[in-house]
Amino acid sequence: MDLRNWIDMNLRDLRYLVALADLRHFGRAAEACFVSQPTLSTQLKKLEEELDVALIERTSRQVMLTDVGREIAERARVALREADQIRELARRTRDPEAGTVRLGVFPTLGPYLLPHVVPRVRERFPKLTLLLTEEKTEELLRQLRDGRLDAALLALPIEDSQLAHVDLFEEEFLLALPHQHPLAKRKRIAADELADKELLLLEDGHCLRDQALAVCQMAGAAETRGFRATSLETLRQMVAAGVGITLLPALSVAPPVPANRHLHLVRFSGDAPHRRIGLFWRKSSVLGPFLKELATVLAAVPADALSARNAT
Repeated sequence: MDLRNWIDMNLRDLRYLVALADLRHFGRAAEACFVSQPTLSTQLKKLEEELDVALIERTSRQVMLTDVGREIAERARVALREADQIRELARRTRDPEAGTVRLGVFPTLGPYLLPHVVPRVRERFPKLTLLLTEEKTEELLRQLRDGRLDAALLALPIEDSQLAHVDLFEEEFLLALPHQHPLAKRKRIAADELADKELLLLEDGHCLRDQALAVCQMAGAAETRGFRATSLETLRQMVAAGVGITLLPALSVAPPVPANRHLHLVRFSGDAPHRRIGLFWRKSSVLGPFLKELATVLAAVPADALSARNAT
């Protein structure tokens, strides 16, 4: 076997090992690697024989890696990330605007931002393949650090010395009320008018929850007890049903999102509560220069959408 085939074989087997470490299941790992379960199992057995060490604890109930198996899997992540970056660097050298970018985005932003920016990305980079992953912020950061993502759209601030970022835009929050609520007659409201009021919020893990809590703390408001929504759409429907009031980011109520006639939106006066969105990537990534170009396209969101100036 020549050197190139040996390297390809071992990188492939290391990918199998990392998939098994992540999924703890031979069938799911094989599916993630687009091979049959017998193929994955056989290749991992060969890897153990080649390394002359047990990597996997095989029991009837579960799959676990041995101590050395876990350590090798972690080192394999680094090796695979470097190998991917070598391939990507070569590809970028031939054609800087071709290739693949694995982009992460969190759930309270992705569905509302992407319709505004994906067509622009396709127009600007027609040969680019954009693979999107939607997860909560902590999981996006984990995948970004592990090399499973090339970049992620995240709400600032993010404190991580290993990451570089570009600020993209600021997005206003609006007060969402049932139509029959007394404040629904207002066109503008000051943040301090929320003092002593209760707001419906998302469950733990959503960065929007943390942002809304910060606004509540600043304004003297509180969280509605006994209710935490699992998604922004659930939150919207609860407000429309008259359960309570909440804060919604402007993009989530801007076209092409359809208006809800049972929901009334009020903009804040003065320095409106808002969130800042940035594009983050590893400082070590060979894609850094290209991601800065991509950031300029992702930042081109219409100003009306970021402030919901036409909201009613």
